[in-house]
Amino acid sequence: MLLNLNSIVNKYNMKISGVLHIGAHFGEENGVYNDLGIQKRIFFEPLSSNFRVLKNNIGENYTLMNIALGNENEKISMNVETANGGQSSSILHPMLHLIQYPHIKFETTEEVEMKRLDDLNLDLSEFNFINIDVQGYELEVFKGAEKTLHNIDYIMSEINRDEVYQNCARIEQLIDFLSPYGFELVEQTWDGGTWGDGFFIKNK
Repeated sequence: MLLNLNSIVNKYNMKISGVLHIGAHFGEENGVYNDLGIQKRIFFEPLSSNFRVLKNNIGENYTLMNIALGNENEKISMNVETANGGQSSSILHPMLHLIQYPHIKFETTEEVEMKRLDDLNLDLSEFNFINIDVQGYELEVFKGAEKTLHNIDYIMSEINRDEVYQNCARIEQLIDFLSPYGFELVEQTWDGGTWGDGFFIKNK
């Protein structure tokens, strides 16, 4: 996360009951969730090597799911890199990313299971926060989570304003999609120049 979640929680007097962390990598944010006292947590991470580290870091206290999320229920190939610890790996093909970060090579692929969040039959009634970082695939994940979004109050999402990955969702597309659910973009940072983080809060 590029934005400071602790500061945002205090600024907007947020009450987070549970978090869906989509694109969890190694679970680096788990300590932040501990500090905020978030009791309910589900971590989604599709890559097998990342998932092994995630499982070791998080342990058995929370639900870990070794799947990708999207708008289809199918097997799909991910473009995998290792120079950045797998953090830049994506379902989408890299575009500007190759120019901005030439040292990061996408030299392998991995077939992963992709599911729609709405089709997982999980009890998400106590989860009101989504933290998502899926390298430009965010919009497809939201399309597969339309029912879930009705119960969500807060979203931390990676955002793009250029084609960092092929056909990746731009910030305007995310705003347009999330607005009918009542979400407003209240914080953003562009630390990566063409990419950054945005925070959405639902107006009730």
